[in-house]
Amino acid sequence: MREVNPGPLPIQEEEHVWVPTRDGARLAARIWRPIASDTEPVPGILEFIPYRKRDLTALRDSIHHPYLAGHGYAGVRADLRGSGDSEGVLVDEYVEQEFRDAEDVLAWVAKQPWCSGRTGMMGISWGGFNALQLAARRPESLGAIAALSFSDDRYADDVHYMGGCLLSDNLSWASTMFAYTSCPPDPQVVGSRWREMWHERLDAMEPWIAEWLRHQRRDAYWRRGSVCEDYSDVGCPVLAVSGWADGYSNAVFRLMQQLTVPRRGLIGPWSHKYPHLGQPGPAIGFLQALVRWWDHWLKDEDNGAMDGPMLCTWMQESMPPSTAYDERPGRWVGEPGWQSPHVERVRYPLGDHRIGQPGEQLDAPPLSVESPLSVGQFAGKWCSYNAPPDLPYDQREEDGGSLVFESAPLTGRCEILGGPVLHATLEVDRPAAMVAVRLSDVAPDGRATRATYGLLNLTHRRDHAEPEALEPGERYRVRVQLNGVAQAFPAGHRIRIALSTSYWPLAWPPPEPVRLVVHPQDSELELPVRSSAADGVPAPVFEEPEGAPALTSTMIRPGEQRWTLSRDLVEYRSALEVVKDLGVVRMDDTDLELTRRAVERYSWIGDDFASVRGEIEWVMGFARGDWDVHTTTRTVLTSDAANFLVHATMDAYENNRRVRSRNWEWTIPRDHV
Repeated sequence: MREVNPGPLPIQEEEHVWVPTRDGARLAARIWRPIASDTEPVPGILEFIPYRKRDLTALRDSIHHPYLAGHGYAGVRADLRGSGDSEGVLVDEYVEQEFRDAEDVLAWVAKQPWCSGRTGMMGISWGGFNALQLAARRPESLGAIAALSFSDDRYADDVHYMGGCLLSDNLSWASTMFAYTSCPPDPQVVGSRWREMWHERLDAMEPWIAEWLRHQRRDAYWRRGSVCEDYSDVGCPVLAVSGWADGYSNAVFRLMQQLTVPRRGLIGPWSHKYPHLGQPGPAIGFLQALVRWWDHWLKDEDNGAMDGPMLCTWMQESMPPSTAYDERPGRWVGEPGWQSPHVERVRYPLGDHRIGQPGEQLDAPPLSVESPLSVGQFAGKWCSYNAPPDLPYDQREEDGGSLVFESAPLTGRCEILGGPVLHATLEVDRPAAMVAVRLSDVAPDGRATRATYGLLNLTHRRDHAEPEALEPGERYRVRVQLNGVAQAFPAGHRIRIALSTSYWPLAWPPPEPVRLVVHPQDSELELPVRSSAADGVPAPVFEEPEGAPALTSTMIRPGEQRWTLSRDLVEYRSALEVVKDLGVVRMDDTDLELTRRAVERYSWIGDDFASVRGEIEWVMGFARGDWDVHTTTRTVLTSDAANFLVHATMDAYENNRRVRSRNWEWTIPRDHV
């Protein structure tokens, strides 16, 4: 990324501002705005997230909010209630209190003398979620949003469940927020009340995983904040952005198809990153595009921000499998809308371990598989955060425990854009079962790169709200939706799909091993094939990435990043251990030393489905002068055939003296999961 001066306008920063809410609680905000806004008001852009504006996101915030300010906007970065330096307690994600607070902040911004009365919202992940959720509530001043790495469906397409299957990222994400909600405010900001505010958080906090496990089907809990319940609620223009290595690309397609407001979609090769910081590359000049978006919708400039294709995606070229990429070769392609007239849904018949040609009649006997628990160890994360390397590795070992169907070598190039679907007729021998379907690009040398995948809890085959137990031996017709992707398969390569009955540790396995029988003659693979004629559509062109100079920091202790698989061939114990240690970093502007370390361990014994275990421990530390606090949080999730078992602990320390220690235990019945 090219560091530039924030922009043509001189700016000022208000490092801390209190924003009042309707119930009297005060939220902490940081504001960057043009100096001239004292007399020439500008629109305000709100980013409203719980990740601590003064430290944990300070470096990232310093790249884009000053840039927006230098181009004529007031960048407002506010901490959610109970996070960072804001008052109160953070009890869960996307609760009604959060929405009301966001409305209050937007109203406050709109009334400031430096604001023109028009506002936007932006954010990645949590900030993308609540930007879209607020757009559906239509606050008076909100003129447009930019939502990145988000979902419109909190149950079916979020970090918690996928196709009705419980994701291990549900545990990982709950553990992250368990650690974050244990952190104190900064005494330099809140003064002597810091300890009182911190202890209020520690005494009120609970690990969120228990609540998420109590809702294993789609119910009112998940419908809250799921904009897909009624897309017509969204009342302002939407810029929707994600990346193919992210977990959240599907929502961009749905918004382009379902919204009626002006909209633009962008999906690059990136993981869970802003596009101007995008990894894998290429990163793009997203901030320049964002300024044009805001100029058009918040300043009424006729600047061509809505010209060109509605949906821009990075068509990825074939690459050997790797757990990390610096760059993904490819090209930008544009579509006038979604569904695209350039994409044809083509159905390919299945045969005896074969993928045939459209219209071909293939004879094949029933085929069966009962996958070992080791299938999934090379799956990577549900959502790639790009630290440590967390993309899927070579699928050949995974395929050995799966039921595989493969095409003949392609005689020509094949490009797909969208979400493949497997239509399958199958039967199982247990009342609860899942199927994982992976689509891979197989090179002539045999290496298999996963292009996309999908999961389905077969008890959810009809509906996520009312799951139904399976009848062993009965045939079912199911539809398995795979994640959307833009992928080119070169001539000479093969397309492979692989079905497995477990995919641990990406997803929690069913209560017991399952034998799955597939009837290929009644099954098809549906691919969204993009026509080469579409290349006549003008491709988008992006500038080189820019950003304001980041705040400086000093590494006090280097971090550690590990992703290690281990297997004991005596007792058949296996484990995946992920270490994400950012070391100790001093924020030079505030002289604050930060410590963040997470260790995730997912283990199992042989093919004992009752042995699967997820254990995650976090250490968060903050120190300056004689102020030194840290917390240690630990969450353990196990299961038996009937229940999920949760154990969690939290210990908080001030100057190495433990000031709080709490324990939680829950037994939560499995509900068709």
